[in-house]
Parts: sequence; structure tokens; C-alpha cells
Amino acid sequence: MFRGKFKHNIDNKGRFSLPSKFREVLRVKYGSENLVITNYPDCLVAYPIEEWQKIEEKLLSLPWDVPEVRQYVRYFLGSAEECQPDRQGRILLPQSLREEIKLEKEVILLGMLNHFEIWNPKDLEERFRETKSNFNQIMQIINPYLTGVKNLPS
Repeated sequence: MFRGKFKHNIDNKGRFSLPSKFREVLRVKYGSENLVITNYPDCLVAYPIEEWQKIEEKLLSLPWDVPEVRQYVRYFLGSAEECQPDRQGRILLPQSLREEIKLEKEVILLGMLNHFEIWNPKDLEERFRETKSNFNQIMQIINPYLTGVKNLPS
């Protein structure tokens, strides 16, 4: 599983190094270091091919006649790029994805179990500040799922 937070520099060609822990997860659990990287509104997300295929299957089952479904799929899939690390373990992020989250010299990779996120360091720092200040409220929402009691008030 992808865990932890790693800060890396982006070179002038738009490449960053994958942490060795992430490369190991890709090799051992998934048998391939290939990733699909796409955008979320605040960050990029990177999925091993096997996990990405599960997402595509779910997307195919959505009701395509619903305009919001098409909007979501258009945004999420429209920027998806298959990326493969080079021999040094570097990933080349396409310019369009770097521009999407305003990446310049540094990137933070954040493990999210079956995928990882790619963040602009300033944006992640801000997000963590918000989360920390609202942590008790967030835990009230999350705790029923962690304990198996999902009767949340509406």
C-alpha cells in the first residue's frame, strides 16, 4: 500500500523521482511500475494500472445520460495520462498536468493506500492546516465508518 509523504524536486524537463517505497509497492503488488495520472480539482492522482482498470469499470456503469456524470468523466478522464518511470525511477509529468496544479520546483507525493496524490507543496500545506483546525468535526463524520456504525444524520 502507498503510505507516507515525500517531497521531491521537479527537474527542468518536468520529471520527479518516485520514492523507492512506492516503486517497491508497484513492483511487488502490481507487477508493473506503470501509472495513470490524472487531475482532481486540488491535486493530481496516480493509480497503478490495475487500480485504474477498476475505476474505468465503475465509470462504465454510470448513467451516461446524466449531465453531471459526463462532466465528471470528461474532467477526470480527459487529462488521464499513462506514465512509466524511466530507469532512474523518474516520472515525466505532462506539461498540462503540471499546469493544472501549478507545479514549479517541488512536488509532494502523498500515499493514499491504493493510489497516491501529487500536490503543490503550498496547496497541501494549506489543506493540512484546514484539516487540523477541523479535525474533531471530521472525526465525527468519519468515526461511524471506522466503527461500522454508518447511521449518519442527514
